Amino acid sequence: MEFSVANPILEVTHLTTEFQVEAGVARAVDGISFHLEEGETLGLVGESGSGKSVTALSLIRLVPDPPGRIVSPSRILLKGQDLLDLPEREMARLRGSEIAMIFQDPMTALDPVFTIGNQLCEVLRRHRRLTPSQARACAVELLRRVGIPAPEERMGSYPHELSGGMRQRVMIAMALSCEPEILIADEPTTALDVTVQAQILALINDLEAQSGMATLLITHDLSVVAETCDRVLVMYAGRIVEEADVFALFAAPRHPYTRGLLDSI
Repeated sequence: MEFSVANPILEVTHLTTEFQVEAGVARAVDGISFHLEEGETLGLVGESGSGKSVTALSLIRLVPDPPGRIVSPSRILLKGQDLLDLPEREMARLRGSEIAMIFQDPMTALDPVFTIGNQLCEVLRRHRRLTPSQARACAVELLRRVGIPAPEERMGSYPHELSGGMRQRVMIAMALSCEPEILIADEPTTALDVTVQAQILALINDLEAQSGMATLLITHDLSVVAETCDRVLVMYAGRIVEEADVFALFAAPRHPYTRGLLDSI
């Protein structure tokens, strides 16, 4: 199925990411191409080890090098600008301000020795050039926006003092703090119970509607895809084996791997 590209904010072509291993070279992402439109929620679905998270890290150039590297002829165009051509200083500026990521495990993504408030304020002061008082006020409002009760008090909390759902809300607040145009959500609800999972997904959808940002939602859960996504990419062994509108994917999956995923629900 061919998809028209109305307002592409992100265009990825021939993305290939390799890792040097003892036996040689392992290709985790193998020449994938896709696009993301403004205001769209694009699902990237596949089993563990299919290459989903490496794809996400490749998009923001956080693949550890060595042993990993993004190889030619990969291109990652953000509003027409190839991110692979940018110096690291400029790429660091774009992370957070233009394209942000919610990591799978907030306990490892958040620094355990700093309070939630310190970590949020650091991001705000670095990317938005705010004064300490302005950053604090903005951080409190962000925590309130993502549904954290008593946000002023929570500013002084450490990550281990929060529940899994609250930590994930903090990660979302941090990702949205600089009002990015693209949000990459890598398995944002994997470790959460069903009720909290629904709340987090609803929150992402609400924020998406308010700001018009585009979202790349990475998951292995097809029920999450059905609830939240406009289009779906199915990934297997480092390759995209199927791309479809979410309704078409569930009504008439074309690839045997996609049918197997659906049969496993």
